[in-house]
Amino acid sequence: MKIKIKKGDTVEVIAGNEMGKRGQVIRVIRGEDPNNIRVVVQGLNIRKKHQKQAQTGGRQNLSPGIIQFEGPLHISNVALVDPKEDKPTRVSVRREDGKAMRVARKSGEAIDR
Repeated sequence: MKIKIKKGDTVEVIAGNEMGKRGQVIRVIRGEDPNNIRVVVQGLNIRKKHQKQAQTGGRQNLSPGIIQFEGPLHISNVALVDPKEDKPTRVSVRREDGKAMRVARKSGEAIDR
């Protein structure tokens, strides 16, 4: 399955608790199953983890406390923001001069330059 959302893209969440919020993609996580692709979006889907202080075999100690981090979202729950219309859009791939180029479906604007 071709991934049409890449690191650094601005996306909008279209389903779930964070619906309507925007952020930049920090990381794309591919699962073993091609249908299990997830993205981590900056500032969205914040999770908390309670961490105990731990000794890690000669390395520095892990500090105890509550750690906040961005949790992954399924790729189907986010949509790329169209650079021209500033609205979420689907993405198609067009080939020009032998190179693949991502194009916004709503406006036809090229995403990759």
